[in-house]
Amino acid sequence: MSILLIEAFYGGSHKQLADLLQEEIEECVLYTLPARKWHWRARTAALYFMQTVPANANYRILFASSVLNLTELIALRPDLGKLKKVLYFHENQLAYPVQKYQERDFQYGYNQILSCLVADIVVFNSTFNMESFLTSIGKFLKLIPDHRPKDLEKIIRPKCQVLHFPIRFPDVSRFMPERKLAHLEKITGVGGNGDTYLFRCLPFQQKYRATESLMKNSSSSPESGLCEARSGLCTTQQERLQYPLISLEKLNKSEASESTNQEVPCQEDKQHVTFNPCNLLSGTDYQQRPLHIVWPHRWEHDKDPESFFKVLLKLKEMDLPFHMSVLGETFTDVPDIFPEAKKALESSILHWGYLPRKDDYFQALCMADVVISTAKHEFFGVAI
Repeated sequence: MSILLIEAFYGGSHKQLADLLQEEIEECVLYTLPARKWHWRARTAALYFMQTVPANANYRILFASSVLNLTELIALRPDLGKLKKVLYFHENQLAYPVQKYQERDFQYGYNQILSCLVADIVVFNSTFNMESFLTSIGKFLKLIPDHRPKDLEKIIRPKCQVLHFPIRFPDVSRFMPERKLAHLEKITGVGGNGDTYLFRCLPFQQKYRATESLMKNSSSSPESGLCEARSGLCTTQQERLQYPLISLEKLNKSEASESTNQEVPCQEDKQHVTFNPCNLLSGTDYQQRPLHIVWPHRWEHDKDPESFFKVLLKLKEMDLPFHMSVLGETFTDVPDIFPEAKKALESSILHWGYLPRKDDYFQALCMADVVISTAKHEFFGVAI
């Protein structure tokens, strides 16, 4: 166990990355906290991990997301300070949108700046994330009344690099209508072969090469590595999908025969409309069916649901038919627009609420015509 992974907010994209790293990189051990009460995780996680992470002389690398106050943990656990410390930014608190600027808590951004100073390598999931953080440091520190630190961007920037979020793309051919599979075959030049379908993942290989490159560059010596050089995150150029193609007719029959008690309840309201592909496949010509629009984001203000629903309400006002699926997780405070929109647009809803099963989520996306992002910002956008 030479690599210590710490995730103070073990959920969503944070969990997805931690699980993938642990699976693909040898000799990893993972310590986590549940993805609840983000602000409290940022404030107190270091103290928790100080007590729960046992000392281990074999650790060489510490990998943590920027939710953790790395400075506090290193001060509390000097043994961990000797490790190669890699800090990964899913987002940054200097550019994260707030509803009112005066609500921005100085401490969260300040903690991230301190963590960067302590870290040996600082990794961002996008260029926007990195640049929006680094170029905001000077302005952010002007909030300090006097005796402000200087040139911190110059100190931190040499440590920084972009590593696009690594994703293992699943086989979704069994969820896709034949028209989409035919389109995929046309644009890739790779067609069906018996009961399987070949899918070419060329656009995504650069991400995996970047991951492998970081690993190789970091493993040149026992002291300077993220991990041993691994190609585990690299996918082959072609992957044979494991599931048979399903015709629309067969999909209709199989879905109609399934028990409705297998449907997943919405977090917000059990009286929801569940996703059912049969509703989409009822017409003789898909071009004559209403457009199916999906919004797959967290139900929070920074994803700007107001703009999304404003457009849909306008479509309804114009008597233009459409179907909609509003997915994504809900947390403690749900913006008022959601219950209002649900009531106003109920006749158009195919599904309303979070889909915990990934297959259900992939199926909703595959059957959709349009996927919308109205986010006020996007550090990476794993859902999209």
